[in-house]
Amino acid sequence: MSTVLFDVPGPVARRRHRIGGVIGALVLLALLGFVLWKLWAADQITPKAFEPFADPDILRGLGEAIVTTLTAAAVAIVLALVFGAVFAAGRLSDHAILRWPSIAVIEFFRAIPLVLLILAVFLGFGDVTGRFWALVLALMLYNGSVLAEVFRAGIKAVPRGQSEAAYALGLRKSSVMLLILVPQAVTTMLPAIISQCVVALKDTALGYIISSQELASFTKQVISGYNNPIAAGAIAAAVYIVINYTLSRIAQWLEARQRRRGRAVVPLASTPAGDPSGGVSAGVSGGTPGGGSGPAR
Repeated sequence: MSTVLFDVPGPVARRRHRIGGVIGALVLLALLGFVLWKLWAADQITPKAFEPFADPDILRGLGEAIVTTLTAAAVAIVLALVFGAVFAAGRLSDHAILRWPSIAVIEFFRAIPLVLLILAVFLGFGDVTGRFWALVLALMLYNGSVLAEVFRAGIKAVPRGQSEAAYALGLRKSSVMLLILVPQAVTTMLPAIISQCVVALKDTALGYIISSQELASFTKQVISGYNNPIAAGAIAAAVYIVINYTLSRIAQWLEARQRRRGRAVVPLASTPAGDPSGGVSAGVSGGTPGGGSGPAR
C-alpha cells in the first residue's frame, strides 16, 4: 500500500536499501575502528592509561573527592529544601508584602545560569566562605528556587475541597497549611524532590571552575598529571552514573508507587522566567497566581 508521502519500495528498491545499509554500517565500523586504533596508539585506552588509579594515593584522593561531592550535594539539597519551603510559603501568602518579594527571589535565582551564580558567590564572598561553601551556597540558591516551585505545585495539587472543609471548620490558613495541605503534598512531591537531588549532585561538577575539591576537579588534576583524559573521564563518569542512576531509580519507584495509589505527582518542570505567576503543572487545581487556595485569612 502506498502512503501520502511515498510509495512502498518494491523488491529492487528494498535490495538497494539493504545494500546501502550494509555499506553504511561497514563505513561506520571502519571509522570507529580507526578512532579506537588512534586512541590505542596514543595510550589513551590502553591499560597504561588506567595505571594511575592503581596508585594508593590516587585512590585515596578519588575517595576523598567522592566524599566531598556527596557532602556538597547533601548539604546543598538540605539547605535548598529549607530555602524552598520558606519562599514557597512566602509565595503562597495572601500578603503582597511577602508574596511579591518571594516571587522576585525565586524567579531571579532560577533565571541566572548556575555557572555565573557559582562565580558570583565565590568572587563576592569566597574569602569568607571558601571554595566548598561558595559551591554549596550557589547550589542552594538555584536548587532552592526550583524546589520552591515544586513545593507550591505540590500544595496546590491537593484537592481544593480539603482546604475548603478545613476553612469551614474554622481553621486559619497557617493551620490548614501545616495540618492539612503539607502532609498530603509531601508524598506527592517526593519524586520531584529526589529528581532535584540528582540535579544537585550532577551540578557539583561545576565546582571545577573555582577549583573546588570535588570529583570533577580531582579528575581534572589527574588528567593534567597523567594525560589520560579518556581513562580518567571514564572513571569519573562511572561514579556519577552509578550514584545518579540509583537516585533516579528511587525517584521512578516512588512515582510509580504514587500512581498505583491513585495520587498525582509533581513533575520537575520549569516555568517561564517572565511569568511571575509560576506555571508548574501537576494537576494544580484552583487558586490564584502566587496566592493560596481558599478565602483570605
